[in-house]
Amino acid sequence: MDRDNGPRVRVPEQRAPEKPGTADALRFTVLGPVRAWRGSELLSSGSPQQRALLAALLLREGRTATASELIDAFWGEDPPSQALATIRTYASRLRKILGQDTLVSESGGYAIRTDRAALDLTLAQDLAGEAEKARAAGDRCQARTLINKVLGLWDGEALASVPGPYADNQRTRLEEWRLQLTEARLDLDLEVGCHAEAVSELTALTAAHPLRERLRELLMVALYRSGRQAEALAVYADTRRLLAEELGVDPRPELAQLQQRILRADEELARPADEPAPAPAPLRPAQLPATVPDFTGRSAFVAELGGRLATAEGSVMAVSAVAGIGGVGKTTLAVHVAHQARRHFPDGQLYVDLQGAGARAAEPETVLGSFLRALGTADSAIPDTLDERAALYRSTLDGRRILILLDNAHDAAQIRPLLPGTAGCAALVTSRVRMVDLAGAHLVDLDVMSPEEALQLFTRIVGDERVGAEREAALDVVAACGFLPLAIRIAASRLAARRTWTVSVLAAKLADGRRRLDELQAGDLAVKATFELGYGQLEPAQARAFRLLGLADGPDISLAAAAALLNLDPHAAEDLLEALVDTSLVESAAPGRYRYHDLVRLYARACAERDEEPVERESALSRLLDFYLATAAGVYALERPGDRLADHREPTQYSGLTFADRHSAQDWLYTEANSLLACVRQSSGAGAVRRAVDLLWATKDLAESGANSKQYEAAAITMRDLARSSDDARAEGRALITLTNARLVAGRFDQAERDAQRAMRLARAVDDPLPSCWAPNDLGIIALYQNRHAEGEAYLEQAIANFRADGNRPGEASALCNLSRIHLAMGNTTSAVALAQQGIDIYDELGHALRGANGRYALGLALTQSGRFADATEQLHDALAVFRDSRQRLWEGMATFRLAEVDLAAGLPAQAATKSEQALAILRGIGGEWRRGNVLTVLGRALSEIGQPGRAQVCWREALEIYETLGSAEIETVRKLLVPTLPG
Repeated sequence: MDRDNGPRVRVPEQRAPEKPGTADALRFTVLGPVRAWRGSELLSSGSPQQRALLAALLLREGRTATASELIDAFWGEDPPSQALATIRTYASRLRKILGQDTLVSESGGYAIRTDRAALDLTLAQDLAGEAEKARAAGDRCQARTLINKVLGLWDGEALASVPGPYADNQRTRLEEWRLQLTEARLDLDLEVGCHAEAVSELTALTAAHPLRERLRELLMVALYRSGRQAEALAVYADTRRLLAEELGVDPRPELAQLQQRILRADEELARPADEPAPAPAPLRPAQLPATVPDFTGRSAFVAELGGRLATAEGSVMAVSAVAGIGGVGKTTLAVHVAHQARRHFPDGQLYVDLQGAGARAAEPETVLGSFLRALGTADSAIPDTLDERAALYRSTLDGRRILILLDNAHDAAQIRPLLPGTAGCAALVTSRVRMVDLAGAHLVDLDVMSPEEALQLFTRIVGDERVGAEREAALDVVAACGFLPLAIRIAASRLAARRTWTVSVLAAKLADGRRRLDELQAGDLAVKATFELGYGQLEPAQARAFRLLGLADGPDISLAAAAALLNLDPHAAEDLLEALVDTSLVESAAPGRYRYHDLVRLYARACAERDEEPVERESALSRLLDFYLATAAGVYALERPGDRLADHREPTQYSGLTFADRHSAQDWLYTEANSLLACVRQSSGAGAVRRAVDLLWATKDLAESGANSKQYEAAAITMRDLARSSDDARAEGRALITLTNARLVAGRFDQAERDAQRAMRLARAVDDPLPSCWAPNDLGIIALYQNRHAEGEAYLEQAIANFRADGNRPGEASALCNLSRIHLAMGNTTSAVALAQQGIDIYDELGHALRGANGRYALGLALTQSGRFADATEQLHDALAVFRDSRQRLWEGMATFRLAEVDLAAGLPAQAATKSEQALAILRGIGGEWRRGNVLTVLGRALSEIGQPGRAQVCWREALEIYETLGSAEIETVRKLLVPTLPG
C-alpha cells in the first residue's frame, strides 16, 4: 500500500503522441500539461477551466459526459448558479478550436471522438499492456523498453494546473500508476542484472517516497547484489524505524523475509529470480571466428576432440589442450571443432586470442572483463581484482552450457583463471607449448599434415583444373612446404591470385634450399621456413615494408604511422600494405589499420635483424616516435593553447598529423593510446629517451581517462628507469612529472610527492623550465589533499612565479585555480573566488575548453563555500559537460561529487544522495581510495538527512576504514559522524 505522496519521479522528455494519418490530425496530451496539436501546431486550449473540460472529456476516452457529471467534475458539491451556462460556453469555444466532428453534443452532454493513438494516455495504456505480455512471455528486455516508452510520455505532473475535484482525483490515480510502472521497470532492471545502475535511482525514489515499502525492497535487493550487504540491511533498519515512528506499524512480511535472506547471504537472492514463463538467457555470446570453407583432413583429431566436447555435460571442467609448432593449424582445427560442437553448448561460445607467442601476452583480468561483458555483466558490476573477476566468471557460467575457446595461450598459469568450474561447460585451448601442468586436461599433439591431406588442401585453394594438370609439381610444392598447413595456404593463395603462374613456376621458386630445407629441420625454424615462402616472393619495397613494420611493438598500426615508419607518403604505404594483406603476411584489422599475427611479427623482426642495417632499424623506429610525438604535441596544443610544451619539447625530424578540431584530435589520441604507449616503452635507444618522455608528457590526458591509466603509469616508470640508468637528469625529471600525474590520478599521494620532489631538484640542476613549473604546482595539489595548507600555498606561489617567468599562461591559470582551493581550505572564500576567476579569465582568453573546465570546477568549490549555491551549480554543470565530452572520467566523477556537495549544502539531500551514487559508479577503478572515501562521507551525510541513518553509518564506516589505511587527516571528521547522537 502506498503510504505517501511526494515529489515526482524524473522521466525522459515528453513528445507529443504520434498518430498515423494526415499531417493536420489532432493529438492530445494529459500526462503533463493538457495540450492539443493539429499536426505540428500547438493549439490554444484556453483558460484553466476550459482545459479542465478538455481533460474531463479526453479522460472518458470517447464516452459521453453529461452536463451534471461535468458540473460535479468542475465544482463538486458547491457549483455556481450559472454552472451549466459556463460549461456550454467552454464547450462552444473548444468546438471552434477542435472542430465540430471532434467535440460532439449528444444525450445532453459532450464527447470527444478521436483515435486511441491520438491521446498520450491511451497510447501509454496500450504500450503498458504490450509490456505485460512481453514480460509474461519471458522477453524482459522488450518489457523494459516498452515501460520506458510509457514513462517517457510523461511531461511532469499529469493534468498540470487543471482545477477541480475530478482533476485532483485523476492526478492522484495517474501518479500512482506512474509509480507502479517505475517499480515494474526497476524490478525488470534487477531481473536482468542491472542492480548497480539501479541504486542511485532507487535512492532518490526512496527519499521522495519514504513510506513506499516496495521501493525499499527493491533498493535492498539492488544493494545486496552490488556487494553492499551492510547497506541493504541498514535500509531495512531505517524502514522499520520510520514506519514505527510515522505509522506505528511494522514492515510488511515480504520486507522482513528479504532481510532474513540477506542475513543468510542467500545465494538465490544474489542473482535474478527465475520467471514462471520461459525466458532466454541474458545474453548468448557467439564469438567463434568463422571456420575456413576449405578445412581439410584432420579427421582423427576432429573425432577425438568432438567426442570430448559432446560429453562435456557430465564432466567437471572438460578441458582439451591442442599443442604444436607455429603454423601447424591449431587455431583452424580448434575453430572447426568448436563450430561442429555448437549444438552441445546452447548457451553460447566465447573466444579470445591470448597472444601467447608475443612479447606481451593478454592479461587474464582483461580477458575476464571482456568475457563478463559478453555474458551480460554490466561494467559497474565487474570487480577490479583477478580473483574477484574469476569468481564472478565462474558464478556466471554456473548452470549454463558454454564453450570457451582460448586460442594462442602462453602457459597454464595464464589460462587457469579463464577455465569454467562446473559441469556443462568446456574449454578448448591452443598453444605452442604442451600444457602438461594443467591438471585434468586432455592433451592433443598436432603434427603436420599427411601428404594426401596437404595436397587436398592445396587443391581446394588453387582449383582442381590447375592442380590436375600438374600433379607432380603440386606434390613438389606441398613437400617443399614441409606439409605445414599455414605454409601450404600461403603458397596456394599466392598461386590462386596469380593466374599467369603455373604450379611448376611456384614449385621452381620453392626449390631453393637456402631459404627452406635447412630451416625445416625442427622447431620454430619450420615456421620461419613457411613464412620465407611468402617473404621470398615479395617485391623489394614490399619486403622492406614487411621487415620494418614488424619492429613496432603496438597491437596494430595506422596507415599514417606506417607511412612515417617507412618514410613514404600515405598512398605508397597503403599500396605496399594492401599487397602484404593479399599475401596473408599482414592482416587488415580495420579500415586504415594493420596488424601482424604474432608469429609473423617474430619472423618479420628476424628478417629485419638479418636484412637491415642497425642504423636503418633505429631510423625507422625514430621516425615512428617522431610521428607520434609531433601528432600528440599537436593534440596537446589544441587542448592547451599557449602551453609552452611546444617550445620546450625535443625537436622532431618527421611531421605529424593535424586536426581541424579538438574532438577529432581526441579521437586520434584514444584510438592510438595502446600503440603510443607501446612506442614509449620501446624507445630505449640513444637519442630516443627524451623524445619518448616528451611523448608521455603530451599524452597526459590518457592518465586521467581511466581506460589507459595503468598502462600510462607503467610506461612512465619504464622511462624514469631508462633516464636514470642513462644519467639523463632532464629526461628523468620530466618522466617523474608524468609519473606524478599518474599517481595523483590513482590517489597515491605519498609516492606522487616523492616523485615531484626529485623532479624539482633535477629541474633546478639542469635548468629545465617544464618540471621547474609543474613540480611545485603538483606539490601544492598534494599538500592541499593532505591538509598542509601553508606549505601548499608556498609551493603554488612558487609555481605561479615560475610559470610567469616562462611565459606559460595556461600553467599560470592552473596554479591560480589550485591556489584558489588552498585559500578556500584556509577559510579565505573571497580570495578563493577571485583567484579561480583569474584562472578562468586566462583560460577563456586562450580558448581552453578542457582546462577552463578545471577552472570552473575550482570556482564551483569556492562559490559553494560562499553560500552561492545556484552559481556553484552552474559552474560545476558547465565543467561536467566539458569533462564528459573530453572523456575525462576522473574529472567527470569528481564534478558529479562536487554537485552532490552543493545539493547537500543547499538542503537537497535526496539529490545529493543520487549524485553521490553516480559519482561512485563513475569513479569505479579510477581516482584511488581517498577520493572514494570522500564520496562515501558525503553520501552518508545525505542518507542521514533523508532518514536512512543505518545506511549512512555503513558508508561512514567504509570511509573510516579507507582513511585509517591511508592515514588521512579526515579520520577524526568521520569518527565524529559515527558517534551516536545523544538524547537532549
